[in-house]
Amino acid sequence: MFLHLGGDVVVPKKDIVAILDIRAKSSGITREYLEIAGDEGFIVNISEPGKEKTYVITGNEIYLSPISCNTLKKRALE
Repeated sequence: MFLHLGGDVVVPKKDIVAILDIRAKSSGITREYLEIAGDEGFIVNISEPGKEKTYVITGNEIYLSPISCNTLKKRALE
């Protein structure tokens, strides 16, 4: 099955490692991980600037989604 992350982006559920609220970046280790991923080009922003709500971590990329963490988690469990 697939999960719609917003915009035109759909990823296989099996590829999703984590779904994190955008506020999770306040943790030191998470912030460092995201900074490194951004520097290496692994972050894909699929939302409008300032509308990011969720990080969706897959095996290949990290998506910044405009859809809330709770909504994505509910969709993933369906």
